[in-house]
Amino acid sequence: MSDAEWAVVRPLLPVPGWLRGRGGQPEAYCHRAMLDAIRYLVDNGTKWRAMPADFPPWDRVYAFFRRWRNHDLVREFHDRLRRLVRERAGRDSEPGAGVIDSQSVKADAVVGSDSRGFDGGRLINGRKRHVVVDTLGLLLAVMVTAADVGDRAAAQVLLTQVTAAHHLLALVWADGGYTGSLVEYCLAALALVLAIVKRSDDMRGFVVLPKR
Repeated sequence: MSDAEWAVVRPLLPVPGWLRGRGGQPEAYCHRAMLDAIRYLVDNGTKWRAMPADFPPWDRVYAFFRRWRNHDLVREFHDRLRRLVRERAGRDSEPGAGVIDSQSVKADAVVGSDSRGFDGGRLINGRKRHVVVDTLGLLLAVMVTAADVGDRAAAQVLLTQVTAAHHLLALVWADGGYTGSLVEYCLAALALVLAIVKRSDDMRGFVVLPKR
């Protein structure tokens, strides 16, 4: 991270227990170095043990990552960053509208058959990521399934999680793959309007649609 990025990130980081008088051993490495190391690993797809010597020891970085993952601090940190970005853009910290969509991606040969499937619509054998974002494109929730899981079935689970976490969310735009009983379910069970934005019959190829 640059110094400017760190100045934004630092106040939003979860505070360790030992800094709040709750005991525990003080951490030996700066959070900035730890976050940079994790970002490097994710960006380059390296193994933990292949962490360059410029960063703290790999086992210390992994322990930091594992602690954040197990205590859901990654989500907490991300949500704080999203709220800050929304406020700086002149929006409310919590979104009132969003967009849902999915994308099927090919799975590598090492991915087991129990977590992959065939998406007949897109002709892809692999996994599918289901994503809900706000109107700025900032992530609200993501779920990964086998590619043969239908959009409506996954959306029912994902939108239930999103509305539980974001109580002001009242409207979500979606494509034609989310029509049917899901629209009624969202309104009756979640008090959420699922607005379907369809392509017109005379469209050919990729066209950017409103609210999508």
